[in-house]
Amino acid sequence: MEENNRIKMMFKNLSFGALLAILLVGCGKSGNTRKEISLNGSWEIALSDTGALMPSVFPARIPVPGLVDMASPGIDSQDTVYQNSVYWYRRTFALHDLKSQIIQLKINKSCYHTHVYINGKLVGENVYSFTPSLFDIKPSLNEDGLDNEIVIAVGCRNNLPDTVTNGWDFEKIKYTPGIYDDVKIIQSGFPHINNIQVVPDIEKKQVRVLAEIHSDKRLRASIRYTVRESVSKLITTSGRVREKIGDKVQVSMLDILIPIKDVRLWSPEDPFLYELELSTTGDNKTTRFGMRSFVASADSAVFVLNGRPYYMRGTNVCIYRFFEDPERGGLPWDYDWVVKLHSKFREMHWTSIRYCIGFPPERWYEIADSLGFLIQDEYPLWTGGQGGFKRLLGGINATQLSAEYLEWMRERWNHPCVVIWDAQNESVNDTTAKAINMVRKFDLSDRPWDNGWAAPASEADAIESHPYLFSRYQRQKPSNEGYLKELLSETRIPGNDPNSHSPLPDGKRYQNAIILNEYGWIWLNRDGSTTTLTDNVYNYVFPEADTPEKRLEVYAKNLAILTEYWRSGRNAAAVMHFCGLGYSRPERPRGQTSDHFIDIRNLTYEPNFYKYVKQAFSPVGVMLEFWESSLERGQKDTIAVQIINDIYETVEDTLKLTVFKGNSIITESSIPYNLEGLRKKIIRVPVSFPDKPGEFSMEAQINFNGTPVKSIREFKIL
Repeated sequence: MEENNRIKMMFKNLSFGALLAILLVGCGKSGNTRKEISLNGSWEIALSDTGALMPSVFPARIPVPGLVDMASPGIDSQDTVYQNSVYWYRRTFALHDLKSQIIQLKINKSCYHTHVYINGKLVGENVYSFTPSLFDIKPSLNEDGLDNEIVIAVGCRNNLPDTVTNGWDFEKIKYTPGIYDDVKIIQSGFPHINNIQVVPDIEKKQVRVLAEIHSDKRLRASIRYTVRESVSKLITTSGRVREKIGDKVQVSMLDILIPIKDVRLWSPEDPFLYELELSTTGDNKTTRFGMRSFVASADSAVFVLNGRPYYMRGTNVCIYRFFEDPERGGLPWDYDWVVKLHSKFREMHWTSIRYCIGFPPERWYEIADSLGFLIQDEYPLWTGGQGGFKRLLGGINATQLSAEYLEWMRERWNHPCVVIWDAQNESVNDTTAKAINMVRKFDLSDRPWDNGWAAPASEADAIESHPYLFSRYQRQKPSNEGYLKELLSETRIPGNDPNSHSPLPDGKRYQNAIILNEYGWIWLNRDGSTTTLTDNVYNYVFPEADTPEKRLEVYAKNLAILTEYWRSGRNAAAVMHFCGLGYSRPERPRGQTSDHFIDIRNLTYEPNFYKYVKQAFSPVGVMLEFWESSLERGQKDTIAVQIINDIYETVEDTLKLTVFKGNSIITESSIPYNLEGLRKKIIRVPVSFPDKPGEFSMEAQINFNGTPVKSIREFKIL
């Protein structure tokens, strides 16, 4: 009863757009199924100044979904920040069943500040840029079968009020507007199903289903439910309940438990999906879900997936930065390309992705569900310190921010891939935690939250760490010991996190699970040139890397070393490289970060990155604990080799430790080992180093699934 009351309280916090969607009132006879009509495709587009009337001439065409720079012919000469303009999209459509009591327009996402006109009449607006828009369009439609004109206007970021988030990011330069997700018309009758939340319970082998049901009159409705396997369509459970439904000013909450026979759990290794269909006499709605649980363990500071510890290995996608990449084109909306992108991520042994500082189109989440990724879903909010929050967002408060968060959660909470709500990036403020705690209760799966560099909102949440060790070399050269020994000779707890920026009193540390989702600070553009953040790093640390080819090799080798280091320390519940997809801007205005593709359309990785970094993310990994840049002739030492096992099964193999001069073997040792699941082992190997000067390398090699996994160090004998 208490949980039901909390759900009902949710509606008091909904934004105007959500309330409008829920309180729609229709008339006419009831239909018996839901119809969804896609309005994706080619639209007309026109440009005006902010505040101007709707244009009468639309001189270009544009694909929807997409961004305004995809218009043909081009309508805008702006090549830096888009500002002080309105972009008007227009097309026509005809409907052949106006008897539907509910006729809505849904825009999955569009920016910035969306206005919708049907046949010249304003039917609504949505000031949010990162959550869906839903409008009642039935009163404005022409008669059955006649064409209707729809115009959708989007503005520019600088014209947003300071009471909503605006997606600020210091690496972006354009903030390109557009309808960047699907557009569709939804037709149904009463009782109408507004939203469904599916809450898996893997221990009891059931799901709790909460559905918002809207009717135009009081009645005792029959509601059918069917659970199917998503691929085979095999029905696992079906049934019917009878519920009292409200009237025109009320939304009833269906709250039922559905058993799931022969439960098959969802995980990255087995992304098995179900679908739930709810049906009333006037509507039916289907949503996919996975049977999985996910928590951040406050006791052991790891993530627990389906009742077992799970170490996350992954990457980041900065989709709004990629929107500004010169080679982007229509790739983010090309289904095959997006599937291939995520498949390329799996090739790197990545099982998790942080959709960083912004959300891709909804189709990306469906792909992540199907391919099996754990998503840290980060709201596009980045303001830096306390002063930055006030400067960039001005009047926004926790109540206003929580309304945005709730819209976001309602759209995503059935995706099994979404395991962490991420409220913001690298910011320190006291607003986001308040907003988190206003909306946390509505996600009945109780996913953990991440609150950037601000204090975690709960002990059951996660904290993000960005230990950019190489950033010091923007201002100084390494010591004579060499950069690896200076940076990595001690085992570190990842820093540059809330412990650094929002510390507890008396030197205490937050014990939350750590998501290490950014590290490195050795970025290169796709062409091998340095970025604005790494010019000095390469000058000071890698002066010998004086060509693009040399820099790309140095980059990959050192990123692999950093990955091994952070993984082997076992102080992070997740290690996620930055970044798998971003932008590349070697020309002015130059960029700060980049990804690792040399052919973005064909998704071809830079070869050194693929060779070295893929090994560093192997589920069974190895790290040479050797940081010396030089040794004396004939020196003898015992080298520690760390082996980690991220899988649940015991592995048995042989460790080989080899010293090379070029391709020639100088010394080699082989030591058999076995390592239980989720465990770590340190093997110490005595080594006699060469007694002649020269350049050498040392490799520790194990095997995973028949593939060699190597940790490599290069050094000199003086």
